[in-house]
Amino acid sequence: MGYARQALSYWRQRLDKAMDRTERFYKIEHLLAEHRVVPVRMFLGELEVSLATFKRDIEYLRSRLHAPIEWDRKAGGYRFAESARGAKRHELPGLWFNPSEIYALLTMQHLLEGLQPGMLTPHVKPLLARLRTLLSGDDHSSEEIERRIRIIRIAARPMKLQFFELAAAATLKRRRLRVTYWARSKDETTERELSPQRLVFYRGNWYLDAWCHLRNGLRSFSIDGIRKAELLDARAKSVSEADLEEYLASGYGIYSGKRTDWATLKFSPMASRWVASEKWHSKQKSRTEADGSYVLEIPYSEDQELVMDILRHGADVEVLAPAKLRTRVKEALASALRNYR
Repeated sequence: MGYARQALSYWRQRLDKAMDRTERFYKIEHLLAEHRVVPVRMFLGELEVSLATFKRDIEYLRSRLHAPIEWDRKAGGYRFAESARGAKRHELPGLWFNPSEIYALLTMQHLLEGLQPGMLTPHVKPLLARLRTLLSGDDHSSEEIERRIRIIRIAARPMKLQFFELAAAATLKRRRLRVTYWARSKDETTERELSPQRLVFYRGNWYLDAWCHLRNGLRSFSIDGIRKAELLDARAKSVSEADLEEYLASGYGIYSGKRTDWATLKFSPMASRWVASEKWHSKQKSRTEADGSYVLEIPYSEDQELVMDILRHGADVEVLAPAKLRTRVKEALASALRNYR
């Protein structure tokens, strides 16, 4: 805890310093715009900094932000150059963030890059450049974030950025998408026309919830299963939010549907220390027994994913209901046991 407090204090000091510097840039800009010539003593009085700090700020504005600031020896002060023709247009950062917001934005960008490397880079690159400008110089906070925060993606499947971008464009523009799709469960490739409804990031992978015109119903498609994609001019079929929730959110995980059963799982006292803090479903019900065991009730439609989650807890979980799910897990355990005979 002592180390964490020291680290937090360190980051706050560095970010406060960066934001104080940015605020000085705006004050310098304002003074130069308000007065024809600004003497150094006026700058020092308004900015409340040392001469060395002021000179570093002026140099930064000139070299990094291309501000046309010059020293007028006769007038004894700084001013904007009378003619800045041919010079690169200078602009102070137009977005005003406090230290916590900059830290959060850079961290969020790093996290998003961890979710899918390169996915957002083309779209947020101008913003990131501006944020890094605020923290550059003798502060290297953005680099430090990338070095100190690690995102380890387990069981995440690679996908092509172009297919994600087409799916996102079709979803937001409400247009149809023609895809060649490979379904792993059946090892089957089909041509489909989809009306995208929403994009979902689930367990390290991206999915497209869409109305499938081939199957004439709602389906979820893994983006990494798309082999070809084409954005169409045709308007996407609209599905109400209520119907989406009923079909895609009623059951367990990505394998959802209108026909829903309820699973009752009992976890050992040891496993309950973890599972009791986990959210398996938005409509789950739970209770803790006197012996410390944990009973969890969740809705599900297809049992494939639920069975996998149950199996990963091994002997620390028991399926109480329904009987068909209990049998399904029992058979899966027996089948696994045969591999070790």
